[in-house]
Parts: sequence; C-alpha cells; structure tokens
Amino acid sequence: MLMWPLTVRVFLSTEPADMRRSFEGLAAIVREAMGADPLSGHLFVFRNRRADGVKILYWDRSGLALWYKRIEKGLFRFPTSDGASQEVEASDLALLLEGIDLAVARRRERFEPVRHLS
Repeated sequence: MLMWPLTVRVFLSTEPADMRRSFEGLAAIVREAMGADPLSGHLFVFRNRRADGVKILYWDRSGLALWYKRIEKGLFRFPTSDGASQEVEASDLALLLEGIDLAVARRRERFEPVRHLS
C-alpha cells in the first residue's frame, strides 16, 4: 500500500500515455504538456490507452520515483477534463487505484472554513 500525505497535490494526465516511457519520457510530458515541474514533489499520474495500467511519477527528495500498477480485470476511469491535466485530491487517487469510478462516487458535503482577506 502506498502512503502519501493527504496534502500532496495529485495531477492526472488527461491523455493516455505510452507505458514504455520511463522517468525522462514521463517527466517531459509533465514539463511540456502539463506545464508543471516534475521535481516539485507533486504526484503525476498517467494511464495507458487500454486504461488497465497506471504510472505515478514523483520526486522523493533524492530522485525521481516511478510506481506502476496494472489491474487484471476492469479499467481505471479518469475524470474527463478540457486541459492536459486535472488536479484531484489524494483520497481520490486512492479510490482510482482501487478501480472506483469517481464519476459515480458521491462525496458528502464537508466543512470549509471561511477565509477572510486582509
């Protein structure tokens, strides 16, 4: 099981990626298509065209790390977006990796403090 802090930022690539790509190839997608820094410490999540494989690229303070999962039955369903990437919460990533479709998952209302501008 992977453990990331709930405050980590997670970005899903909206386009399928070639799963033959490794560190440098995925980092190039992060820089060029997603417009982000692969060394930021954020998680960058890619799926293959068949939607049965996911790779997560992240910087772990000493180097780039890559995590890969292929499910034997079912598909990874990423939410749709107009841009090259979409930010989701860490808890949403955990659901995605379990094969849960976020489009049909219902999130209950949560408290959000009112922020005052000074």
